[in-house]
Order: sequence, then structure tokens, then C-alpha cells
Amino acid sequence: MNDAFEIGAIALNAQQRALEVLAGNVANVNTPAFKRSDVRFVDLLTAQGDPTSPTPNLEAPPQSVGVTARTIMSIDDPGEIKRTGNALDIAISGNGFIELLGPHGTSLLWRGGTLSIQSDGLLSTADGIPLRAMIAIPSDASDLRIDQRGDVSALLSDSTERVELGRIDLVRVLSPESLKSMDGGLFELLNASAIEPLEPDNERASRFVQGGIEQSNVNMNDEMVRLMIVQRSYAANAQIVQAADQLASINNSLRK
Repeated sequence: MNDAFEIGAIALNAQQRALEVLAGNVANVNTPAFKRSDVRFVDLLTAQGDPTSPTPNLEAPPQSVGVTARTIMSIDDPGEIKRTGNALDIAISGNGFIELLGPHGTSLLWRGGTLSIQSDGLLSTADGIPLRAMIAIPSDASDLRIDQRGDVSALLSDSTERVELGRIDLVRVLSPESLKSMDGGLFELLNASAIEPLEPDNERASRFVQGGIEQSNVNMNDEMVRLMIVQRSYAANAQIVQAADQLASINNSLRK
């Protein structure tokens, strides 16, 4: 009887985690460049054997005792790019991330959005987080351009030709599990070795789009369908726990 309670509790915790992930997707439907997360259910296995034995039978085939939920972001599913016409808006068409210089030298990843020029001239996000490329924009710069390869150029007051100011590099994430979603469409890189440079002219790479912002890849219709499925699964597992409780009550009453 205790097994029924344990299995039911494990399943309820997994479905609760799925509900939290879906709620996060729905809440960020209007967050630029937000990447929705999926929940993968994984069986929990244990070796069969005598439960009273101090050493389990390792040769016995494993049996399933429940499920757990794993969260995986759909980083390779780009959102629609909305044209804004603002020279400081930038998006990535395809895969890849822009690397930012986070607090204490940590790496943050960004799919693009609205850029800003800080008081020290550094090209940064709208929240003031500088690009890892550390591109400085002179105070007399005008007509700022970012081409498809990420090369940044501008016109300066003392020059009639465009001046190259730097290049925004792209990186590719090798494992979605190495990313942690943050507010504002940012991602924390948990493992520095989980990224590699991504050349824009590579077949697997992407290109920059100036004057555009990538929208969230959350589809509200799909999320609502998933939400109903998870809610029904949660209710079904709750009934298992209730049935086990009723059977336990009947068993206790018979003993009396």
C-alpha cells in the first residue's frame, strides 16, 4: 500500500513541475527572443530483490517505480522576427547566441533585442550588460550599421568613409542542459565549455538582422493543449492517491 502512495506522490511532483514550466512559457509569450521549455518524463528504476536483504540483487532486471520530470529548452526553435526599423534593434535569424559579459566575468547568452550605448561608449543590452566583444562606439558616431556577419560600422565626424568598430560574434550551444533561463530573455551559461564559436557563413550558422526583434517561440494554442493534458494527468494521479488512502482506511477498519 505504501508503494501506491510513493508512486502517486512521485507522479504528482512530476506533473506539478510540468505545470510550472508551462506557466512560465505562457507568462513569457511576449518576451522578446524567449525560448519555451519542454518537460521530458523519465522512468525511475530500481533493482528487484528481497527488500529485507542488505545487498540488492544487481543481476535482477530493473523495474519502474515512477517518473521524474526533466526540463529542456527548445533553443533551436527560432521565433518570428518582427521588423522595427530601429537601428539599435538586432535579431538572429537561425541558431546561435550573442555572448554577454555578466557580473564577475560570467558569461550570459542573448538572442538579441534592443541595444544601447552606455556612458563609456560600450555597446550593451538595454539593461546595460556589455557584449563580450567589448565594442566601443565613439561619441561622434552616426549611421550605426550591423551587417549580416555582425560587423559593426559607423560614420565619424572626421571621416567621409565608414569606420569598422568591431564584430559581434555568435556562439553555438552544444547542450541545452547547460543553459538556465533568466528574466529579460537572457540565459546563464552553467558550463563554459558547452559553447563553441559559430561563423555566420557556416551552413549551420545564422545571420544578424538589424532593425528587427525576434519574438517568443511560444505558441499559445499548443501551450493550452499541453496544459489540459497535464492537468488531467495530475487529476488522475491524485485519484490514485485517494484510492490508496481509501483502501488503507478499509484495511485498518477490518483489523479492528
